[in-house]
Amino acid sequence: MKSRSRDLLLTIDSKPHLLSIIDNKRGLMKDANNELIHGTLDLLILKVLATGKMHGWDISKRIMVVSRDRLLIKQGSLYPAVHRLEQKRLIEAEWGVSELGRRAKFYRLTKKGRKQLEAETSRWAAFVESIGLVLGMEESEG
Repeated sequence: MKSRSRDLLLTIDSKPHLLSIIDNKRGLMKDANNELIHGTLDLLILKVLATGKMHGWDISKRIMVVSRDRLLIKQGSLYPAVHRLEQKRLIEAEWGVSELGRRAKFYRLTKKGRKQLEAETSRWAAFVESIGLVLGMEESEG
């Protein structure tokens, strides 16, 4: 099964906290589990911040660019996730000035956040491998 860009678009939106999977060819939309969304969004944010400190808009933009426009994180979901990670002390923030000259909060990964990223990345890889094994089963013709 080949993946073509823009065939599927994953959008994370806070209302009503759903991960929507949109099949652009068929116009179908399915909703994913809330816990999976939070864990996946947290993992994505931690990974992006592992590349350096940035403000919220840049986090969202980086995820979209790296995913080849397949993952769109809306601001209403991004900031609650960032605050959740900040409360867990996985990231920390400081005020600074954006490239547009505006005051913005810049986030960076903490040591605890880096350890969490490593653990969650391993769990995610095992999950993806398990799903791949099941999807790779031979189908019977009967």
